[in-house]
Amino acid sequence: MTMLIKGGRVLNPATQMDEVADVYVENGYVAKIGKDLKEKVDRVIEAKGYYVMPGFIDMHVHFRDPGFEEKETVITGMHAAAHGGFTTVLAMPNTKPVVDNPDVVNYVHNKARSERGIHVLQVGAVTKGQKGTELADIEGMVEAGSPAISEDGKSVMNTQIYAEAMKKAAKLGIPVLAHCEDINLVNGGVMNSDSKSKELGLPGICNAVEDIIIARDIMLAKETGCKLHLCHCSTKDSVTMVQHAKMEGIKVSAEVCPHHFTLTSDDIKEYVPEIENGIMIPQDVDADTNYKMNPPLRTKADVQALKEGLRDGIMDVISTDHAPHTFQDKNTSMKKAPFGIVGLETAACLTYSELVLGGYLTPMQMAEKMSYNAAKILEMDRGDIQPGKAADIVIFDPKAVYKIDKNKFASKGRNTPFHGREVTGKVMYTICDGDIVFEEKGN
Repeated sequence: MTMLIKGGRVLNPATQMDEVADVYVENGYVAKIGKDLKEKVDRVIEAKGYYVMPGFIDMHVHFRDPGFEEKETVITGMHAAAHGGFTTVLAMPNTKPVVDNPDVVNYVHNKARSERGIHVLQVGAVTKGQKGTELADIEGMVEAGSPAISEDGKSVMNTQIYAEAMKKAAKLGIPVLAHCEDINLVNGGVMNSDSKSKELGLPGICNAVEDIIIARDIMLAKETGCKLHLCHCSTKDSVTMVQHAKMEGIKVSAEVCPHHFTLTSDDIKEYVPEIENGIMIPQDVDADTNYKMNPPLRTKADVQALKEGLRDGIMDVISTDHAPHTFQDKNTSMKKAPFGIVGLETAACLTYSELVLGGYLTPMQMAEKMSYNAAKILEMDRGDIQPGKAADIVIFDPKAVYKIDKNKFASKGRNTPFHGREVTGKVMYTICDGDIVFEEKGN
């Protein structure tokens, strides 16, 4: 298929190109970029007034497949990603069975390839069954195509075992994606430990739960030489520690999720009963569980530090931690509900609304944080719009104003605190390997 994307503002961090131009796509690759191209093509996309950016790369999603297909599947997750402008995603291994061997990696990759769409890369677990006692088949999973390892959903609390995993990762040239949580400090907490948790009478999670493990993992990365990527950072001190680690030359990168730079614990609302299929499921009234995620929403000071960290290049990547759950799972008390919210279909508009319009990022930096930097960390030849590169492209309307509607999500998950929130910026087209995998129809 040939395609001409006409008159868009091309934003390509790899070359620092920021100009209005046409992009000619042929046989899955960018063939030419220039003014007023005249090539005869199968499809013309009029992109005047839109941003043309490299397809977004999400280093942190949960597709729940295998084992929890009632929450999400590889295929529904791919559709949600495409709707959000993502052309490559990394799926976390906390499935059932856990992705701790090449067979499960192959299952996910084969399922993703069964349908023309985006790229799904399955991350391997650090330990067998994510039990933290014995290393998984890391070499086998990397050979099967795993781009990284992670124990996401928990931390490997045995420091010796984790150090051995980091040494293997360093030898194999892959990053370790670190979920930083001292399980012994959580102590049943369900939200940030602050005045809001006291007001709601709910057990809190202090910043030290995250910060202690971040400090440990940075020191282990220094010792082992592995590439460490810190997942879903949420605290002020996480930014400080990443900055210091980079100054020391330690191989560390870090991601921030849109919910952590958009909301604080003060935004947590009281529970409003929901009805699905005419049935109201009883709930112990305390708070809206769509605001329950791990790490939790923090304070205004933490949010400000995260925004400044992204602005200053300390924090490298914006990822979603897309974590779908069923209505039944979430429609219970804060103490009983699982952690997690969906994020693939709201990440771009929240990033644009909060960070670009908020004056923290330029549009070029948005493309960098949502695509190019992740490609560099993963050493992938993606996140780059120039001739000879794969045509992974997102076309984004920076002027569209609308309200987020969870009922229009392609994901099976509807668990979002952003339903009804007015935002600016909309994904209009997602193109992966030269194929249009999502097109906004205006419905």
